[in-house]
Amino acid sequence: MKTRKLGSLEVSALGLGCMGMSAFYGSADDGEAVATIQRALELGIDFIDTAQLYGPMTNEELVGRAIKGHRDEYVIATKFARRIEPTTVPGDLSTLGPLDGSAAHVKSSIEGSLKRLGTDYVDLYYQHRVDPNVPIEETVGAMAELVEQGKVRHIGLSEAAPETIRRAHAVHPVTAVQTEYSLWSRDAEDEVLPTCRELGIGFVPYSPLGRGFLSGRFKSPDELDASDFRRSGPRFTGENLDANLELAAKVAELAEEKGITPAQLAIAWVLAKGDDLVPIPGTKRRTYLEENAAAVDVVLSEADLARIDAELPPVAGERYNEAGMATINL
Repeated sequence: MKTRKLGSLEVSALGLGCMGMSAFYGSADDGEAVATIQRALELGIDFIDTAQLYGPMTNEELVGRAIKGHRDEYVIATKFARRIEPTTVPGDLSTLGPLDGSAAHVKSSIEGSLKRLGTDYVDLYYQHRVDPNVPIEETVGAMAELVEQGKVRHIGLSEAAPETIRRAHAVHPVTAVQTEYSLWSRDAEDEVLPTCRELGIGFVPYSPLGRGFLSGRFKSPDELDASDFRRSGPRFTGENLDANLELAAKVAELAEEKGITPAQLAIAWVLAKGDDLVPIPGTKRRTYLEENAAAVDVVLSEADLARIDAELPPVAGERYNEAGMATINL
């Protein structure tokens, strides 16, 4: 497996997003999920992405079980955002508290994450969503203290606006910014990615497979579990779904011509956008992990990239519903 650098942090060129192993994407199989995380290391994929929110809390615990005995061979990224209250129930998102970027919450959150992960440090600690009610200087200042204490080695932001990234980076070097980026989510190219490059910050695209849709793994939300949040996603319903099926069909067509899978084409496209990008496609199965890993060896020429730009239909629909869109680019 090739490696890349996020700022000064060296990681595998491809990471593994673990969200779907515990939350949002329907049924879970902890045994297969643990095996997938362990298989990732065998393939040379050491960059593992989790979060307090996933479950909540249960995904960090799962990752902790999977990496036990091999902690230092992995690069573990986790994230904080909403408060864990005394009434919060693991696995029940409705019991989480509000978004909280205060220094006190930053410091209490890391303690919970370290315990659940079974480690005494986190390689990369992100603010999952910017709290508009707390100055980013306070949040990042508290994260910087965790670096000084050795509990965190690098800090990051998720779905932050360019000006927020600049202000955060002025307080303490930001190693990585995580934002959705894929063949059908390219708005980061306008300002966020250029800002990261100007400041020497690595970029971590999540959902490079369009939440599985670009890989062709489902064509209708009716194919998904009743608890799967994609069933009501703006891009997966109504007229938007019809339009986006054409987009996915074009991805499949281009992939077939190259003798690769649609998922491999989608990941290879992200990888081709710069050596400072480390996509983290999520999966909960070893078979898909192995398919995704092979994308690192796919080479897309300038002609391939130009053709994709020319022939891919525009995406229809927002990335999230109205409430979700209000939490990004802050």
